Amino acid sequence: MSGLVVVGVDGSASGLVAVEVAAREARLRGAGLRVVHAFIWPVTHVPLGPSPLGPPEGGIRNMVERLLAEAVERARAVAPEVDVSHAVVTGEPLTVLEAQSRSAELVVIGSRGMGGFVGLLVGSTAAHLAAHGRCPVLVVREQPAADGPVVLGADGSAAGERAVDFAFAEAALRKAPLLALHAWTTWNAPMPAPQDPSAPYANPPGALADEEERLLYEALAGHREKYPDVVVEHQAVHGRTREALIEASRSAQLVVVGARGRGGFTGLLLGSVSHALLHHAHCPVAVVRGKE
Repeated sequence: MSGLVVVGVDGSASGLVAVEVAAREARLRGAGLRVVHAFIWPVTHVPLGPSPLGPPEGGIRNMVERLLAEAVERARAVAPEVDVSHAVVTGEPLTVLEAQSRSAELVVIGSRGMGGFVGLLVGSTAAHLAAHGRCPVLVVREQPAADGPVVLGADGSAAGERAVDFAFAEAALRKAPLLALHAWTTWNAPMPAPQDPSAPYANPPGALADEEERLLYEALAGHREKYPDVVVEHQAVHGRTREALIEASRSAQLVVVGARGRGGFTGLLLGSVSHALLHHAHCPVAVVRGKE
């Protein structure tokens, strides 16, 4: 832990909402907040300062300073006790924020920025950063339910272990209940072996559900002892994971998922479930990558 939360801003309304969420996250952690703007030099020879024919407050440099000042002011209004710094870093947003994530414990970003296409639910920077960030990435979509639970999408995979720990830590920081949700179907659940090795590879009714319940409890093993004050609810439901988590997000203050789960393809950095949540969840989504 570095004691630093980083938030990327670009002047968009989504970015300013992300600043407010990031300020609250920094306050919860007792961490500092760094507001970062990734600056790309114009391809044409546009002066950074004001034009001789324009107002003195014009120019690209003054515009960037104004948007940073607005973001910093917004952060300090939400969490005046948090130490807020800001930086303008030359480079493409994904590259800049990925580099910033190496020294942060959390990176916060809005779901869509200034460059988003009309109708696009989540921006390319948010999606790519969730896949490439070196620390947990919190993508801010709709405003969260203030008193809702933290929802964890648990699938029992090794890649999801860090997501489990992050979800417990977030629930403890927020003093919120944790809903550990595991959704399964007969297509994505491994078939448990029969109790009698000489029997055909089949199981009595209910065996598969019992196996998935056991998998969920094993995924949470050890974390309840580490976070004894967190009230945990378990749900192993028969259904599609994406739909179950999106529905649970309606009343949640945060959804936490791993970047890739049990069914992910080798080499795929962002799985279909986490990608779907970035597009359709009704609250902020934290994507936590597994161990390299």
